Amino acid sequence: MDSIIPGLIDDLGRECLIRVPFNELPTAASVCRNWKYEMELPDFFRQRKMAGVTRPVLVLAQAQVEDPNEKLDPGVKQHPSKPTYRLTVADPGSGTWVHLPPIPGLPEGLPMFSGLVGSGSDLVIVGGWDPVTWKASNAVYIYSFLTGKWQKGEDMPGVRRSFFGCSASDDDRTVLVAGGHDEDKNALNSALLYSIDENRWVPLPDMNRPRDECKVIFHGGKFHVISGYPTDMQGCFERNAEVFDSSTWQWCPVIEEFFETGSTPGSCIAGPDGRIYACIGRRSADVAVYLGDKWQVVAEVPGEVRSSQWVATCGDKVLVIGCLKFGEPLQGYLLDLKNLKWSKIDMPNKFSGPVQCGCVLEI
Repeated sequence: MDSIIPGLIDDLGRECLIRVPFNELPTAASVCRNWKYEMELPDFFRQRKMAGVTRPVLVLAQAQVEDPNEKLDPGVKQHPSKPTYRLTVADPGSGTWVHLPPIPGLPEGLPMFSGLVGSGSDLVIVGGWDPVTWKASNAVYIYSFLTGKWQKGEDMPGVRRSFFGCSASDDDRTVLVAGGHDEDKNALNSALLYSIDENRWVPLPDMNRPRDECKVIFHGGKFHVISGYPTDMQGCFERNAEVFDSSTWQWCPVIEEFFETGSTPGSCIAGPDGRIYACIGRRSADVAVYLGDKWQVVAEVPGEVRSSQWVATCGDKVLVIGCLKFGEPLQGYLLDLKNLKWSKIDMPNKFSGPVQCGCVLEI
């Protein structure tokens, strides 16, 4: 095999490749077979992380804001009666905000209420509502930031579920889907595990309780399914949670009174310091950390982002995107957990539409 970069030993050639900016990875991988081979090795992204050149990249399912000075993407149809959702990719550090190419075969935009997770350099879209028929879908789509291309995954088996919880593990590149409700609005206690590398679904043991609109996070090497509600308690979120232990292939006993009264589980995240964080209290006005069996408030959320919140871990900070009140343009703030100070991020106007869901990849 030829050298990675002519004139350099291969170790130096690899040092150059791992420093390619994340948005130029597809271009670099298409230069030659040697580069594509090196960049597809499992060690490539591990070496990027060890070298400290990876960046947290936001991916948001976001309503498209019409710009009269911009030519519309011919691959996505616009309807004045309803918003079109597209995938936004942002690097807050560099101020880069762009749209991902549309999923092939979906001219009406992204499925509504889909699960959106990231693992390694791959983005996984699971289920959601078809934007034309409004019926629940079992489809899976995978976007590779390495190749810049979409591919179809194996459909999610079983009942067509909506408003399920969804999270991914970087450890073994799996995605857990839990709860939600079926087409008759019955809350589900079933769960499934998807292997990205094997493109295969595996059923898990049922959860202890049905959980519609639950939140799933991957924390401490285990999947945590937080809150949700049973069929007869529509919208009344329970305070408990349960954890799936893959080593025993069982659900651990339910953790009662895990969440704060009156809070919703959507803001729960696995923090950068190995602890669980959430926005709690009236209007989710406080950022709190879960210590022992109690929530301890560490900072007050800026008033400009207390409505329509989306919360995530972004590098070593906590990110909150929201607005002052429903219908206003979104804004974003980063909380530095070392000094507990907020800094505002620059969000261009065309990327200020409502966010349904999102994830952060370290690329």
